Amino acid sequence: MTAASNPINLFEYEQLAKTHLSKMAFDYYSSGAWDEITLRDNQAAFERVKLRPRMLVDVSQISLNTTILGQSLEFPLLIAPMAFQCLAHPDGELATAMAAASAGVGMVLSTMSTKSLEAVADIGAKFPHALQWFQLYIHKDRGLTRALVERAYAAGYKALCLTVDAPVLGQRERDRRNEFALPPGLHLANLADISGLDIPYEQGESGLFTYFAQQLDPSLTWRDLEWLQSLSPLPLVLKGILREDDAVRAVEYGAKAIVVSNHGGRQLDGAIASLDALAEIVTAVDGQVEVLLDGGIRRGTDILKALAIGAKAVLIGRPVLWGLALAGQAGVSHLISLLQDELEVAMSLSGVAQLQDIDSTLVIGDRKKYN
Repeated sequence: MTAASNPINLFEYEQLAKTHLSKMAFDYYSSGAWDEITLRDNQAAFERVKLRPRMLVDVSQISLNTTILGQSLEFPLLIAPMAFQCLAHPDGELATAMAAASAGVGMVLSTMSTKSLEAVADIGAKFPHALQWFQLYIHKDRGLTRALVERAYAAGYKALCLTVDAPVLGQRERDRRNEFALPPGLHLANLADISGLDIPYEQGESGLFTYFAQQLDPSLTWRDLEWLQSLSPLPLVLKGILREDDAVRAVEYGAKAIVVSNHGGRQLDGAIASLDALAEIVTAVDGQVEVLLDGGIRRGTDILKALAIGAKAVLIGRPVLWGLALAGQAGVSHLISLLQDELEVAMSLSGVAQLQDIDSTLVIGDRKKYN
C-alpha cells in the first residue's frame, strides 16, 4: 500500500477495495438479501446505542486478553467464516489465517473456502495458541458432512461452528444479476476433490443459489444436532441465533457457544439487527454458554458496545475481505491492528482498563433491553 492509499479505518478499506476487485467479486462480498434493509441496519444499530463513560479511572494499562471456549485471545475478536477468499487475493484463506494467528485472534474457516481446511490448519499449527474453528454446512449427502467433520477434527480445529440460518440461500439480487460463478482456477477446495462439487454457472441466476438448492439439507432440525455431535468430540457453536427461545434450545441441545448473527444481512431481509437481538439472548442463556456477536462491527467503539451488552467477543467479516483485496496478509494484519488500537482508545476514554470492567452501565439505548 502506498502512502496515498494507506487507509486509517475500515470504511476507507472498503472504498479502496472496490477499485481492486471485479464487479462480480465486490458485489458478492458486499451485497445483502433483497432490499438490503438488514444489511444496513446491522451498522445502524450501533449508532443507536450510546456510551456512558466513567471518569477519573486509572487507564494507564489496558488489557484486552480474554478466552473463548477456554482458548486465549489477545483481544476479543474472531474472523467470521467467509467463502471464496481467493476472489480477493490469490493467497485467500491462507493469508487470513496467518494474519489472525499472528495477531492472536481467532479464525472460523468456511466450508466453502478456496483453500483446503488442512492447508489453513497447517498455518495455525505454526502458532501454539492459534484459535481456529471450522464452519459447517450440512449437505444432503450426510457421508460428505461426516467426512468434513472428521477432517476438521483430524486437522486440529478446536470447534465446529454450525451455520443454522441458511436452510436455503437468501435472495441476493446483485449476485443474480451478475450470474455469480467462480472464475476459472478457483474451486471449493474442501469439496471438489472428494465429491466433484463446485459452484455451477447458471444463466440468469447466482451459481451459489443453485448450489445451495441442490446440495444443502433444508430438513435440518434440532434433533440432528445429536447426530452431528456424535461425529467428533469438538464443541459445537451455533451461528445464526436471533431469538431467546432458540438460544435456550441451543443450550438444551448441547451447544457450547452461540453466535448472534443474521448472516451479515445476506439471508432473511428485514430480520432484526444482530446487536438488537443480543441482550435478550445473553439474558436467556444466563451464562450457561458463551455468546458472541457477528454483524456490523466497523469500529473499536462497536466492539465495546457489544461487550457492554453481553457479548464475550465479536466476529468481523467483510472488512477482512477489503484488507485482503488491498494487500493480502499485510492488509488483514493492518486492519486487525486498527480495530485493536481503536478498542484500546475507546476503553481508555470510557474508564475501563480491562474487559472484566465492561458492563451494561456503559451503554444507553433501550435501558430496559440492556439492563
